[in-house]
Amino acid sequence: MTNIPETGRTPRVQIRLVVIQILVLSLLGTLGGRLWYLQIREGAQYQKEASGNHVQQVVEPAVRGDILDARGVPLADNETRLVVSASRTDLLKQKDDGKAVLTKLAGVLGVKPEEVIQKVRLCDAKTPKPCWNGSPYQPIPITDKATPKQALQIRERAEDFPGITAEPEAVRRYPGPGNANTAQVLGYLSPVTDAEIQKAKDTDSPYLRSDMVGRSGLEREYDKELRGKAGVTRYEVDNLGRVIGKAKSDAAEPGSNLVTSIDSRVQRVAEYELDKAMKAARQQFDKNTGENFKADSGAVVVMEAKTGRIVAMASAPTYDPNVWVGGISAKDYKALTGKDSDYPLLNRAIQGQAAPGSTFKVVSTAAAVQAGYAWDGNYPCTSSYSVGGQVFKNFEGENFGDISLGRALEVSCDTVFYGLGDNEWKKDGGINPKKGQPKDWFFKTAHQFGLGKETGIDLPNEVTGRVPDRQWKLDYWKANKDAWCKSGKKDGSYVEKIAYENCLEGNKMREGDEINYSIGQGDTLVTPIQEAMIYGAVANGGTEYAPTIGKAVISADGKSVQEIKPKVQRKLPVSQATLKGMDDAFAGVITRGTAAWKFNGWPQDKIPLHGKTGTAEVYGKQTTGWLATYSKDYSVIMTISQAGTGSGSSGEAVRNIYSALYGVQGDGSIDNKKALLPQPQKGLPKVRTDGTIDAPKINGDPAKDAEAAQQNNPSNGSDQQPATSPSPTAGNRNTRRRPRRTPGRGSRRMPS
Repeated sequence: MTNIPETGRTPRVQIRLVVIQILVLSLLGTLGGRLWYLQIREGAQYQKEASGNHVQQVVEPAVRGDILDARGVPLADNETRLVVSASRTDLLKQKDDGKAVLTKLAGVLGVKPEEVIQKVRLCDAKTPKPCWNGSPYQPIPITDKATPKQALQIRERAEDFPGITAEPEAVRRYPGPGNANTAQVLGYLSPVTDAEIQKAKDTDSPYLRSDMVGRSGLEREYDKELRGKAGVTRYEVDNLGRVIGKAKSDAAEPGSNLVTSIDSRVQRVAEYELDKAMKAARQQFDKNTGENFKADSGAVVVMEAKTGRIVAMASAPTYDPNVWVGGISAKDYKALTGKDSDYPLLNRAIQGQAAPGSTFKVVSTAAAVQAGYAWDGNYPCTSSYSVGGQVFKNFEGENFGDISLGRALEVSCDTVFYGLGDNEWKKDGGINPKKGQPKDWFFKTAHQFGLGKETGIDLPNEVTGRVPDRQWKLDYWKANKDAWCKSGKKDGSYVEKIAYENCLEGNKMREGDEINYSIGQGDTLVTPIQEAMIYGAVANGGTEYAPTIGKAVISADGKSVQEIKPKVQRKLPVSQATLKGMDDAFAGVITRGTAAWKFNGWPQDKIPLHGKTGTAEVYGKQTTGWLATYSKDYSVIMTISQAGTGSGSSGEAVRNIYSALYGVQGDGSIDNKKALLPQPQKGLPKVRTDGTIDAPKINGDPAKDAEAAQQNNPSNGSDQQPATSPSPTAGNRNTRRRPRRTPGRGSRRMPS
C-alpha cells in the first residue's frame, strides 16, 4: 500500500497550498481595505483634490487705494497705462532663453536691448539693479509708457513676440499736486517676492504673485489697508486645457483710501524753502574751513502742536517717486543709491540724526530745574569756562554777566550750561561715583523728554537718536575697546590720542563728556521729528503726542471711515511755571535773541512765535544748523547739514513757512485770504455717495505765490545781526569753535 492521499498531494504540498491561500486572501483583504479607505472614508477629500487638478485660476489685481492730503487732494493714485510685460516662463522655453525676442522688443520700444534684458533677469546677491525681485512666474513689466502704436505692433504680430503682452493696466502715479514732491513720506512700490508670499500665506493678509507691495513710507506702513484683495476667477478645464465650466469666484476688493494730515500746499512751501535755503547756504563762505558751506542735506517738519499731526515733512536731497513705477532703470537706480547720490531715499526727518547743538538746551534747562537750580537764579555767563588745562569758550567770547536760566536760553549762553553740567558731574561723584550716588539729572531728563527712542510716528525705519548716558558709554566701550587699544597711542596723532584715552577709560563718564552734553554736543544725537515733538509739547503746555501722518482710512465705497486719533506719549517733566518761563525765553529768541535778525518786522503781537537756534559741531565736517520754533498752532523744525548757524541757514526759510501758513505779507501785514492754513485742518474731506473724495484743485505753485508775497520782507537776504552778538560775516553768523581738547579730560571721541 502507499501513503499518498487520493488527491495525489503529499502533506507537505497541502501545507504550502494553505499558506499560499492565506497570503492571497490577506493581500485581497488589504487591497479591499485600502480601496474602502480611499473611496469611502476619504473619497470626498480625494475627489475634491482631483477636481482641483482641473481648475485654472485667473487673478484680477485689486485697485490700490489712494493716498490723500488733509483736504482730499491725491498724493498717490492710479492711472491706466499701456503696459508691456514679459513672461519668463515662456521666454525660457525658447532656445536662446528669449534673447532674440527681447532684442526685437527693444527695437519696437526704441530702447537698448541691454535695458530690456536686464529687467527680466532675477535679482540675487550677485545681480545689480535693475533686475526683477518679484515672483519668476509673474509677468514682468518692461515699460508702462508704451504708445498705442507700439502696443498695436506687439499685439498684431504676436507670433513674433511669444511671451510678450501689451495690455492696459492700472499703475501707480504720484501726481505731485502744486509741485509738492512728498517722496520720502509716500514711499514707493515693488513686486512681492516669493519669500514674502510664503511668510504671509497663513496671515489674514496673504499675498498673490501679482501683488505690488509698499517698500517705504506710507505705502509700506499702510500697505495692508491700501492693497485691497485681488479677485480670483476659477475655471474648470479638461486635460486639453479647454474651459468646460466656471467654478467658485471671489470678486476683487479695491483698497481703502488713506487720508493724511499732510497739506500739499504747505508741503510744497516747505520743500521749496528747504531747497532755497540750502542753495543760499552754498553761496556763503565758511571762515573755519576756508571754503563755501556744502549744505549737503537737510530736513524740515511742520507739526500741529496740539495733536502731533504732521502737516509737512520734507527731506533733501529728494527724488521723483515715479521713477519706480513700471520698473526702475539702471541709471535712475544708481542716481538714488550710488556713492555720489547723497542717498535721497533716506527720509532725514526721521532717519537723519545729528548733534542738536543749543536746541538741546530746552532739555538741559529742565534738567537743571529738576536738579534744584532756581529759574531766576544768578548764573555766570562768562566768555569762557576752564576745566583743568582745558578752556571751553562761549560763542564768540560773549559775556553777559550773571543771568537767569531764561536769559541763558534767550542768548544761548554756553558757559552757563557748562557750569551746570560740570556741577552735576561733581555732585554725582565725578569720574568714579560711589554705588547709588549718580542721579544723572541731565541724562534722566533727556529720557523723560522721549529722546533715545522712537517717537512712534507711522512711518517705517525711524531711528532712535542717542542719549550718551553711563549705560551707553559702557556698552560702546565694550564694543570698541579692542580696536581702541590696538590703534591708540599716548603721544600719537589726535585720533590716536583719542583712541588711547578711550581704551583706558572710555567706559566712564568724564568731566568733559557732561560739559559737552549740556549744550547738545559730543555723542548726543537727535532727529528732526524728535525736536518737533519736544517743541510742540512746550507749545501746548507740556503734552507730547506721537507724531502721526495717517488721519483716516476710508473704504473704497466710502461707507467705512476709521479715524486715526492723536495719541499722547507722555508729559514733560516740567512745571507750568517753568514752561511759562521757557515760553517767554523762546519768544525773546525771536524778538531780541539769536534769531531776531531773521524775524525783523514779524507781527509778534498778533502771531507770537518762539524759537531756539542751534549750531552743532561735527568732527571732520562743517557745522550743522538747527532752528526749532513754534506758534500756538504749529512747531516748525529745520536743520541743514554743513550750512553754518541755525538762524543764518534756516531763519529766512522758517519765517517764510510761517508767513505762508498765516498769510503774513512782506511788510508784516496779514492777508487772511492768502493764508494757507491759519488753523489746523480739523475735519475730513467730503466723501461722495459713490465713495469718491471731493477734493479742491490747486492752481499754480503755492511756493511761488508765497514767495511773491515776501518781496518787501525786511529780513529776507538781510545781513543784519542780533543785538546779542558782534557782527560776523554777512549772510551767516560765524560758527562756534572750541579749542581742541587735550588728553586727560573730557570725551576724546569725535563728535557725531
